[in-house]
Amino acid sequence: MKPEAWPQAPQEVTEADAAAVSAQLGRPIRGAHAVAWRCPCGQPAVIETEPRLPDGTPFPTTYYLTCPKAASAIGRLEGGGVMKDMNERLGADPELAEHHRRAHEDYLARRARLGDVPEIAGVSAGGLPDRVKCLHALVGHALAAGPGVSPMGDEALDLLPEWWRNSSCAHREDTE
Repeated sequence: MKPEAWPQAPQEVTEADAAAVSAQLGRPIRGAHAVAWRCPCGQPAVIETEPRLPDGTPFPTTYYLTCPKAASAIGRLEGGGVMKDMNERLGADPELAEHHRRAHEDYLARRARLGDVPEIAGVSAGGLPDRVKCLHALVGHALAAGPGVSPMGDEALDLLPEWWRNSSCAHREDTE
């Protein structure tokens, strides 16, 4: 189920957003540049992260999915073998593989706008450009970039339930 408000313009991270993300993650937020996508429940769900954390550590995951309810639902997809099927299709479908490679290029271009970190040059997330390794990263990118940019992220979104319907994403309990 794809949310209706997709994509969204990045928003400044407020103190309330930082507190919500810290509650979602169970630790302080680090390196947040913007709220890249806000869940229909109103909470931040994808954080656009600086390519270098405040302590100097290179951080290639530009689009960090913070919503514990979405992450849990994605974990169930991963556990159900969805990534195996996606990887088989990438190997058999050159057009899909090319679209997946273009998603990698988009990811790198978006991160480059935030800064240059030579240690992670050419490294994106989620197994891009050659495979599907982490649906959390691909869904985060898809939500931040909008439909049609990340084919595997879009596909995973289609498979997810409406995780935001029963309670706020700032709460860690899973109501699915």
